[in-house]
Amino acid sequence: MVHANPDADYAAAGFGQGLVLGHRPALLMIDFARAYFVLDSPLYAGVEAARDAAARVMAAARANRVPVFHTRVEYEPGGGDGGMFFRKIAALKVFETGSALGDFEPPLEPAPGETVITKQFPSAFFGTDLAVQLKRAGIDTLVICGLSTSGCVRASAVDAICHGFVPVIVREGVGDRLQSVHDANLFDLAAKTAELRGMMEIITYFEGLAF
Repeated sequence: MVHANPDADYAAAGFGQGLVLGHRPALLMIDFARAYFVLDSPLYAGVEAARDAAARVMAAARANRVPVFHTRVEYEPGGGDGGMFFRKIAALKVFETGSALGDFEPPLEPAPGETVITKQFPSAFFGTDLAVQLKRAGIDTLVICGLSTSGCVRASAVDAICHGFVPVIVREGVGDRLQSVHDANLFDLAAKTAELRGMMEIITYFEGLAF
């Protein structure tokens, strides 16, 4: 069935109820690897604008003492620890141990003391202790920048809300290799799983926190 006004249709069905952002946020920077920015990489995605916006959000988080968590992907040679996911996407080979494409894209390298989560699957939560670390720190809201919108960003937002955190995706700070896929996933995330906020709104949110 095709709806002339999908926004109205979703709203009428009760989707997209607003979640209130909390007073103890953390910033999650998902998979800002060189693989997405090097032109001859099989994962090159043309997401430089998302990188630049994420850098501004990260600087605001650091300036306002908002904890910053980073994720990175790494597989043992042959990808045996990546299971079916590694078999499904041949390009994940670029994240095997020792590949420079798995390094953090400048200027988004973690600062000393910031947590780095190494993962093998789409969600930042799956097979990691991220939820434990966030709960231990008293975090109630997870602001998300990263790559890609339809993959690891989406999976992490879904798991964040399942763990009881308010997921907030920074519109300008996420990206995907196809604009249509990016747009469709943001629409669906806003309807069912996450809050969407603009970069400047998040920067103002961080600046208004009283820790």
